[in-house]
Amino acid sequence: MGMRIGVDIGGSFADFAVLNDETGELNTLKVFSRPDSPGSEVLRGMEQLAERYGIAPRDVDYFTHGTTVGVNAVVQRKGLRLGLITTRHFEDVLDLARLKGPDMYNLLSKRPAPLVPRERVFGVVERLTAQGAVETPVDEASVLEAAANLQRAGCEGVVVSLLHSYRNPAHEHEVKAIIERALPGFFVSCSSDVWPIIREYERTSTAVIGGYVQPKVSHYLSSLQRALIETGITADMKVTKSNGGVMSAEAGKTNCVQMILSGTASGVIGAAYVARQSGLKQCMSLDIGGTTADVALIVDGEPQYASGEYIGDFQIHIPSVSVSSIGDGGGSIAWVDEFGVLKVGPESAGSNPGPVCYGRGGTRATITDAFVVLGVIGNASLGYNSVQVDHDAAHRAVEVLANRLGSSVYKTAEAIVNVAVSGMYAGVSRIVSRFGIDPRTFSLLPFGGAGPMLACYFARAIGMQEIVVPTAPGVLSALGGLIADTRNDFVKTTYYDLDTASIARLADDVRGLETSARDWMSGQTGDGSAARIVVSAEMRYKGQSFEIDTPLDIDWLTGQDLGAVHEAFHCEHERLYGHRDAAARVQVVALRLVITAATPKPKLQPVESSDRPPTPSGTIRVFMDDAFHDAALYHRADLKAGQQIDGPAVIAQDDCTTSVLPGYRGRVDGYGNLVFTVVN
Repeated sequence: MGMRIGVDIGGSFADFAVLNDETGELNTLKVFSRPDSPGSEVLRGMEQLAERYGIAPRDVDYFTHGTTVGVNAVVQRKGLRLGLITTRHFEDVLDLARLKGPDMYNLLSKRPAPLVPRERVFGVVERLTAQGAVETPVDEASVLEAAANLQRAGCEGVVVSLLHSYRNPAHEHEVKAIIERALPGFFVSCSSDVWPIIREYERTSTAVIGGYVQPKVSHYLSSLQRALIETGITADMKVTKSNGGVMSAEAGKTNCVQMILSGTASGVIGAAYVARQSGLKQCMSLDIGGTTADVALIVDGEPQYASGEYIGDFQIHIPSVSVSSIGDGGGSIAWVDEFGVLKVGPESAGSNPGPVCYGRGGTRATITDAFVVLGVIGNASLGYNSVQVDHDAAHRAVEVLANRLGSSVYKTAEAIVNVAVSGMYAGVSRIVSRFGIDPRTFSLLPFGGAGPMLACYFARAIGMQEIVVPTAPGVLSALGGLIADTRNDFVKTTYYDLDTASIARLADDVRGLETSARDWMSGQTGDGSAARIVVSAEMRYKGQSFEIDTPLDIDWLTGQDLGAVHEAFHCEHERLYGHRDAAARVQVVALRLVITAATPKPKLQPVESSDRPPTPSGTIRVFMDDAFHDAALYHRADLKAGQQIDGPAVIAQDDCTTSVLPGYRGRVDGYGNLVFTVVN
């Protein structure tokens, strides 16, 4: 019996999705995460999967994992004590950064302190020209001096990022070899090996983020591999990547920068799968876990991709699923500031101690506690019976805030929810402006442990008319990792004019990237010949300071069709900016190639239908929209296709709770998804 397991480990829970390849049956599970003991949640999860579903470790032939360990290390600044080596006189690269300030509306805003402070940056004597030719050879004495300085500064590793290494990595590799001879066992990373892009700051900062987290991620993956072996799982572990694909755990240990957005990307891949199966043309995914709320746009069943996503305070310039953090999660703590104003987050209770209602030692009210007070949570099993909700404790925690605000407990609980949603509104407004979309034309697809609980509040705030709640929203990120394709990105900086003299060179560069890509895929899957190749070029009109990633047909390049490549760029420029300049010279700054090998996908099975109204399991008292209501309580497993639900209502299931506000009407579609719309 072939079993495929996807695991997503977040700040509060570790989520499991298990697919039976023979029957197509999907089973799910949640257990508390253990940041203090990586891998132990997997051991516990496998024990419960065996108890609940009879799934034995020997049956598992595919295991994939998404994690936030890299992101958390950057956000919390708990990575490696890192040094940086640059070309001499370019030691200020991280401090200078870019002219753009962190907050264009705040004249007093400051750039965040670099992950590598200036006192741990050392220059060496060497120089390449912009074309990659050697102008000044590497001076070994200066490298040895830098190595001694690294030791004196107490550095645990170093990133080497030299000028123009995207053209020629030889000097970086030479410096690395000298350091490794002088300091055996010392961690050394080269920017040209991490992501060889043009622009010194972007390449350096990306390499620094990768080096900052790599030893921690490598240790984490090794610990998890040992845990799998201990459980009896012999399948090679895969890890999800920032670009929505998967790669081997061994590749992740040496190239962890590619998996730093692993956990958030998995959720979007899962949401895109649901959107395709449900026929949603335009939707916004809303992933609310224990710590953050993240959104992404999905068009025609495909997530949007970008480069330059933020990891905490820093941008990372690798291709990734475009996900933006817009607010707080279910474990975010509510508090009152010195001016008597209610605030929510950014501090989270995590899994330990967790929200007060979990009874694990938490004392400060969270969003989850607010929903307990409102009557939404605590009427059915929560987290696969891993949580016994303490209503009184949640009430007492919220009452502390209510007394400071001079308000009732129930009004304060709803205010906590509204404050959290207002922060999300501000965050999503930036995304709407960035992509130029009208959210009223998009469906909302909420998931994560707290997504369906907050979905109606969020949709109403930004004017979205339709909400689609998947069948297993609480573990959708785990499902996303399970169905993610094997995928990798390759880049080559070209930086030449697009003309008759360079079109043959462009074709040669693409062939070189394709060879590297198929070799990589062969190492991952055993066969790179059948994988799908997609090529694009970062192009611009000569003199512009920004590029547009332009999709290209590989046949245009092999056939040296200069006109087709020009026209593709002109069309893309016109689409984005409303004009083109057919007479202007065009530059190709970089080539990008994506290789993808598909993994098996589960087929959603139609659910049983009924033309009878659904039968609630009971009636509960809830506080919504500043008033008490008698709301119907439904269990998700009891709902049939075609049935209708009117708010106010609460729908309970093992992995999450869905809150339906007054004024919303829902129906169950043919695949068991809940589709809510505003009642006119």
